[in-house]
Amino acid sequence: MQTPSSLDELVQALRCLPGVGPKSATRMAYHLLQRDHDGARRLATSLGSALERVRHCVRCNTFTEDEVCGICASARRDGSVLCVVESPADLLVMEQTRSFGGYYFVLMGRLSPLDGIGPREIHLDRLLKRATDGVVKEVILATNFTAEGEATAHYIAELLGDKGLRVTRIARGLPVGGEIEHVDAGTLAQALIERRPA
Repeated sequence: MQTPSSLDELVQALRCLPGVGPKSATRMAYHLLQRDHDGARRLATSLGSALERVRHCVRCNTFTEDEVCGICASARRDGSVLCVVESPADLLVMEQTRSFGGYYFVLMGRLSPLDGIGPREIHLDRLLKRATDGVVKEVILATNFTAEGEATAHYIAELLGDKGLRVTRIARGLPVGGEIEHVDAGTLAQALIERRPA
């Protein structure tokens, strides 16, 4: 049996989402068309609206509907500290800790030469301009601890190191409430390396 071309298009469109393969996309498409027409309309409307209205903040590069996001517009934050993260999701998690009062720069990715993602694709020219504005004194590198995240942090540290800025990296170690016997060897080794006075 041949499926309608519009259904095929919907399945293919859903496959663009991370972690969604052909079976999951097909299940989602059938669910929306079979059981949740209101949800399908809401999804289509919301996606269309977001594509029309959401853009990048001119200062930090995160998503916003205004020229400058709410964080960058706040005068209560410490302008001397800039935290570099990979994605808007990382920024939100950092904000939820309520332990950082400076500003951010969102790369919208990480260096990955095999995937064709270089310094230009993650806006390092904009980061350099932002970090050397004369106000920023410290740049905190909060990229993920993946091979690409580490390479990105190293590249940025090299880039900014010659500019008279203090460049720091977030620490790694044991999770709060974690038990040593359940921690992987790499994390435990890093916790030993990055130990501090008690």
